[in-house]
Amino acid sequence: MDSLMERFLQDCNTRGMSPRTLPGYKSALKMFDLYLNQRGIEVLAVDRDVLRRFLEHSRGRGLSPRTIELFFSVLSSFYEYLAYEGMVSANPVLVVRKRYLRRYKDNGDGHERQLISVDDMARLINSEIDIRNRAIIALLAKTGMRRNELMSLDASDFDQVENKIRLKPTPKRTNRTLFIDDETAFILRRWLRVREGMNRKRSPALFISTHGNRISRNDVYQVVVKAAKRVGLHDPKSDRMEDRFSPHCCRHWFTTHLRRAGMRREFIQELRGDARREAIDIYDHIDLMELKEAYLACIPQLGI
Repeated sequence: MDSLMERFLQDCNTRGMSPRTLPGYKSALKMFDLYLNQRGIEVLAVDRDVLRRFLEHSRGRGLSPRTIELFFSVLSSFYEYLAYEGMVSANPVLVVRKRYLRRYKDNGDGHERQLISVDDMARLINSEIDIRNRAIIALLAKTGMRRNELMSLDASDFDQVENKIRLKPTPKRTNRTLFIDDETAFILRRWLRVREGMNRKRSPALFISTHGNRISRNDVYQVVVKAAKRVGLHDPKSDRMEDRFSPHCCRHWFTTHLRRAGMRREFIQELRGDARREAIDIYDHIDLMELKEAYLACIPQLGI
């Protein structure tokens, strides 16, 4: 399986997937390969029965539903690649996920991502004493940027005159200019002053760790989750998405509260960096000044 796995990971890289996701993919595939080898099963001979037994095996090991879902998501991508290359006739993982992992593409009320109120977001940020952590959460909430986008920011990407952020180009992102309001800009400026004394390695990164390195994906996760747990918005023992609060919930909060404030759908799409698919969207140019005015009029104020 090693050669197939390496070819698959190279394909993931060619498709523009984030390099940070690939170690997780490799780890999940190695675990599945070990399971198959112990039972004398060839990777190209895997069918729904093998996958069903692997699911039971994973549950028997006490793995959380979330971890199992992630494993099967990786396996689905892997077998989709094998099907694309003509090495298997079809992806056998799809039917197993749909039947046995109920949260797979389930948009029902039972598995909605947690949406917190404006007051709860204010409590979440104000509960954080560390100025760097306050800036991280505020920036995620007030811009809707993705975790990887925040991690890749350099201090020079923050325009302190115009109060805007210039994101690095990524395959998922269309619009790269994001605006921030005065209260978020104030927190960022405070963090930059503290950062000057911490940045012994002269890192260009906007957010650095205590060791002076660019913050990691897990660093961002821990900042958000610990703050959410502190104010009772995150229950790590619950398997329900609505009981857990992650960095992506900030993007969900950003989108929903802009919509509730009356912002036009195409403006929200632009700020989120979503692709505008319909012909009328492509030819409808959005003026940045108009977008900034709409953003400042609709973004919730948190008193932070």
